[in-house]
Amino acid sequence: MITEKTKKLLMNKMTILKNKDKKDLCLVGPVRLPVQLDDKVVTFQWYTWLSLEGIPTDKEEILNSIATMDLASQQQSSVLVYGDFEDSEEAFIRMHSICHTGDIFGSKRCDCGYQLRQSMRMIVENGSGALFYLANHEGRGIGLFSKSLAYILQEEGYDTVEANLALGFPDDTRSYEEAIRVLKGLRAHPVTLITNNPKKIDALKQHGLLIQDHIPLWGDISEYNEFYLTTKVEKAGHIKKSELTIAN
Repeated sequence: MITEKTKKLLMNKMTILKNKDKKDLCLVGPVRLPVQLDDKVVTFQWYTWLSLEGIPTDKEEILNSIATMDLASQQQSSVLVYGDFEDSEEAFIRMHSICHTGDIFGSKRCDCGYQLRQSMRMIVENGSGALFYLANHEGRGIGLFSKSLAYILQEEGYDTVEANLALGFPDDTRSYEEAIRVLKGLRAHPVTLITNNPKKIDALKQHGLLIQDHIPLWGDISEYNEFYLTTKVEKAGHIKKSELTIAN
C-alpha cells in the first residue's frame, strides 16, 4: 500500500497531458540521471510517459493501480533532456527508434547504436536538447519478434523494406504523435532535428512540430551494414551521404 506521504511526493513529479481528441498521457519526471558518455559523466534529466487508454487519468488513481497494470510486459517510451531545454535558443532533438540488437548488443547490422550515442554527444556539445527513446518503434514499428523474422529474410537476400513487406507490414508503421505531445509539454520553441530521414521530418511537421533545422547523422559504416544503409537511401528516401566509406 502506497502511503499518503509517498503519494504526495510522486504526484508532484507527475503531469497529465490531456488532449480532447487523443488518449491522455501521464508524464513522470524529471529524474536526475548521470550517464557515462565516453570519458565523462553527463547528467541528464529523465522523463518517461504512459498512455492512459483504459487507465484512470487521476494521479492518485494511477498510483493506486500501477501494481496491477502489468507494465513490465508492455513498452513505455522515455526522453533524456539536457541543459535549459525549455528556454534555450537552439535545442537539438533526436527521435530515436528503439533497436534491441543495435542499442543493447552493439549489432553491426545497422547504425542505430552509433546514432544513439552520437546524438547524445551532439546534444551535450550543443548545450541543450532531448533524445526521445521510442519503445514501440522496434523494426520500424513491427516489434522485436517480427524483426527477428525480417532478419532471417535479410540473410536470404531481402533488403529491409522487402523483408517488412514480405511479412505483411507496411515499410514503416511508426507514429510520433505521443512523443510530439510530450515535447510540446517540455518546450514551446522550434527545435533542430537530428535525422537522415526527410520522411520523418515531414511526419513530424504534419503532427505540428516546429522544426527550425535538421542535421544529418552518418557513421559506423561497415561491410555488415552497407546494404542496409544503401537501402535507406534508395528506398526509404534518406538524405544521401556524399561517400559511404566502408570501415576496415
